[in-house]
Amino acid sequence: MAEPFPREGLPLEEARRRVLAELQPLEGRERLPLARCLGRVSAAPVRAAEAVPGFRASIMDGYAVAEAESPGPGSRWRLVGRSAPGAPFGAALGEGEAIRILTGAPLPEGARRVLPQELVSPEPPEVGGAGTIRLTGEAGANPWIRSPEEEVAAGAELLAAGVRLGPAALGRLASCGVAALEVAAQPRLGLLISGDELVGAGAARGPGQIWESNGTLLRALLERLGYPVAEQRVVADDPAALRRALLELAAGCDVVVSTGGVSAGDSDWIRPLLAELGEVGFWKLFLKPGRPFAFGRLGERPFFGLPGNPVAAAITALQLLWPALQRLEGGEVSLLPRLKVRLAAPLKRGAGRPELARARLQVAADGALLAVVEGSQASSRIGSLQGADLLLEIPAELGGLEEGQELWAQLLRLPLL
Repeated sequence: MAEPFPREGLPLEEARRRVLAELQPLEGRERLPLARCLGRVSAAPVRAAEAVPGFRASIMDGYAVAEAESPGPGSRWRLVGRSAPGAPFGAALGEGEAIRILTGAPLPEGARRVLPQELVSPEPPEVGGAGTIRLTGEAGANPWIRSPEEEVAAGAELLAAGVRLGPAALGRLASCGVAALEVAAQPRLGLLISGDELVGAGAARGPGQIWESNGTLLRALLERLGYPVAEQRVVADDPAALRRALLELAAGCDVVVSTGGVSAGDSDWIRPLLAELGEVGFWKLFLKPGRPFAFGRLGERPFFGLPGNPVAAAITALQLLWPALQRLEGGEVSLLPRLKVRLAAPLKRGAGRPELARARLQVAADGALLAVVEGSQASSRIGSLQGADLLLEIPAELGGLEEGQELWAQLLRLPLL
């Protein structure tokens, strides 16, 4: 096929801009229990049905009293009851009276402050009388009372639409009585791995064959990012078989992703088939690793042709496929966070293409962030991904790098909460 594409390929940011400009969120939504919403995107705002906690509560273990002003050391109260979470004191509290109260327990009517138990000395009751307590220190100005609306007021927005749901958001929703959510449709992914040389892990290898690993790597990576693969095929470099597989995946999935067969070799059929069955939006990235990359349309479906080398496939999936899936799901598009680091040791390389090098993150004794690059950076070496904390952003014009060279790096860690 003709090559109406830049010889060196598109810069990564331009390629990402083009991909995202082509995509719109999928239609549809589903209602799921909170337990199944982790990592999904909210489809509608959620408002609090009532205030939470909904009652005044004690912030600590202590004693509730009726005084509005801070009482002085030596003050005494008659102990008339107890309030615990789920077992509140059932009467109003009068002047000169106190109740034992536990953290999170409701305050009765008339209670104006909680005295921390560390400042209170219980005194034995007189014969036939109630027990008393005595304040042994300065009570201070803090009443130690949680507002009925501390978490949220009735009718206030708990969650906006388009938010990716993490543990903190789900925990807050549960604390406000929300049991289920409307979430946006999640794209169904079809994954095609091509190559005559591929055999399954555990099988005997013939001459020149390799164990297929891209399927395992990409499937696990996409699942870690929250996008399970709906259908996966491994197909030899046969144009008829590949055409059939591409059409079947496009018929059953929202996005088709391939790895391998997208370069310009005699057995690379993916790009010509994409041009025949749909449209090639662009081909080749000005990037190392990841130059042989194709994006386009397979019929009405977005298509991502990842490189065949596993490291290049994983890195281009992070840089281009992951943002696209976020756009299709309707949430805000988030990229890997970036930070500045210094090289822990010199790094040899040839200038020519910008590079995303794999590195471990170390913190020096003085707090400086260091990038440690170990072993080969070959795009075929999956070991360079194992244990990597960073993708070092090395500009195209830089050749050999010295120890201490400052670079931007992408952090290969996702938020926990």
